[in-house]
Amino acid sequence: MPTLLEALEEKYGLEPDDKEDHADEEVLVSIFVPKLPPRQSTPQLLILNDCNIDRAGEPEDLKKKCRIVKELDLAQNKLNNWNEVFVILSHMPRVEFVNLSLNHLTGPIETPAVTKLDHLRNLVLNNTKLEWCSVETLLRLLPALEELHLSLNEYTHVLIDTAGSEDTGVTSSTDTGGNANATAPATSQKQEENEEESMGNDNTAEEPASSSGHRSRTSSSSSQSTEVPPFRTNPHAGVRKVHLTGNYIAEWSEICRIGRVFPQLETLVLADCPLRSIKPTDAEGNTENAEESHKYFPNLKLLNLSNAKIDSWEDIDRLSRFPVLSNVRLQYWPLWSRTDSMTEHERRQLLIARLPNISILNGGDTIGAVEREDAERSFIRHYLDKPETERPPRYYELVGVHGKLDPLVNIDLRPERKVKVRFTFEDKTVERTVDVNRTVSDLKSRLERLFEVPASRMRLYYVDQDLRDLGAEEMKYPTKVLYSYNIRSGDEIIIERKVKS
Repeated sequence: MPTLLEALEEKYGLEPDDKEDHADEEVLVSIFVPKLPPRQSTPQLLILNDCNIDRAGEPEDLKKKCRIVKELDLAQNKLNNWNEVFVILSHMPRVEFVNLSLNHLTGPIETPAVTKLDHLRNLVLNNTKLEWCSVETLLRLLPALEELHLSLNEYTHVLIDTAGSEDTGVTSSTDTGGNANATAPATSQKQEENEEESMGNDNTAEEPASSSGHRSRTSSSSSQSTEVPPFRTNPHAGVRKVHLTGNYIAEWSEICRIGRVFPQLETLVLADCPLRSIKPTDAEGNTENAEESHKYFPNLKLLNLSNAKIDSWEDIDRLSRFPVLSNVRLQYWPLWSRTDSMTEHERRQLLIARLPNISILNGGDTIGAVEREDAERSFIRHYLDKPETERPPRYYELVGVHGKLDPLVNIDLRPERKVKVRFTFEDKTVERTVDVNRTVSDLKSRLERLFEVPASRMRLYYVDQDLRDLGAEEMKYPTKVLYSYNIRSGDEIIIERKVKS
C-alpha cells in the first residue's frame, strides 16, 4: 500500500527535490525558473481519499511538500495507527481541517511528544469506531478545535464527562462490547486490572459476538450489562459544533454530558439517533428528579433531532426552554404519525406556536411576525374545543396575548357538485339532477335514453335563469366540463334534433 507521500506524488505529479544532486555541476546559463511551478505545487486543499494510504512516508520530503496545506482529506484509507496520523500532521503546521473518516482508528492514543496542533479547528472522524478515551485524549491535544464530527461510530453512550458519575447522578449501563468505545484508557492502571479480571471471566469469554464484530449494542440484558463510568475530562471551551449523526444513543442524559464537556456548544446534530425523549433520567432511570433538559446548553442555537423516536408534545415544550435555541429540525418523528389528519401547514403552525424562540423550523424560511401570529391564533382555536386537561400551558400563555378567540366560520367556497336542471325537448320538459363534473358528451349520452334522440344528432343550448334576455349558449364542445358554464340549480338546457342535410 502506498504512503501518503507516494499517493501525493502520483496524484499531483510531484517529483523528488533533486536540487542537491546537481549542486556541484557547472552552471553555463542562468535562466529564471519559478521554484514551484503551479502545476507541481501541493495545493492548500489536499484531497487523497480512497488511496489505500497506511502510513506517512519519508518525513523530510513530506515536510517540504505539505508545509502549506490547510485542509487535508484522507477519508477511506487504511490508516489504523494514530502515531502515523500524528507524523502526517506534524509536517502540516498550517492545517486547520482534517477528515479521517472511514479509517479504522479505534485507538488508544499515546500522546505524541512533539506534535503541535494549535491550528486544527475542524476534525472529522465519522465511521472510525473511535473510542471515547481517544476522544478525550484528542480534546487535550487540540486546544483550537471548534468543530468535531463523530457520526456513525456505533456509540450507545457518551463516555466522557467533566465529573464522575457519582457527581452527576447519572450512570451508564452497557455491555462491555455494546459500545465500540466502552474500553478504558490505556493509561489507567485500575481499569487495566478490571479488563484483566474480565478476560478471566468464563461467562464473558463465552458470550457470542455479533455480526459486526462485537456484542449486542443494547443494555437490556442484565447478564451482559455492566456499569461503565465516563472518562473524566476538563471542559473544552473552544468546540462550537458537534455532529453525532447515526449513533445509537437513546437517552438525553447521555447528551447532557456533551453539554458539560462543551459549554460553548452552538450546534448539535443528533439526526438518526433513537432518542426517546428530551428529558434526562436520573441514576435510577426516573425522570421526576432529573435535571432540566436545557441546563447544560446555554449557548445552543441549532439542534437537529430528525428521525428521533420522540412521541410526545411535552418534548416540544421542553425545546422552548433552551435559552438561545433558534434553529431546529424535528422531521420524521413517530409523533407526526399521530397527526396524519393534519396538513403539513397545520402541523407547522402548531410547532411555531409552541416554540416562541424558534426562527427557522426544519430548514425552511425565517419565521416572520405575520406567520407567527397566524400560527398562535390557529393554536388557540385548535384547543378551543379540547378539554382543559388536554390544553398545554402554552395555550393559556397565548390566550393572555391574543385573547380567547371565536372559532372560524367554516365557509365552503367550492362550487356545487350536483345541481337540478330543467331539460326541454320540443313540448316535453323534465327536471333532473346533474353532476357538473361531467362533460357535455357524457350528458348527451344520458339524455339519449331520456328523449330518444341519438347523441350524435343532438344539440344542447344552455340558458342561465338570470340572463334569459341574452338568449341561449350552444354547448358545442363535447369535452367541455359542465361546471365551466357556471350551471346552477334552476337553470335550463334546451335540446334540439339536428336536421339532416
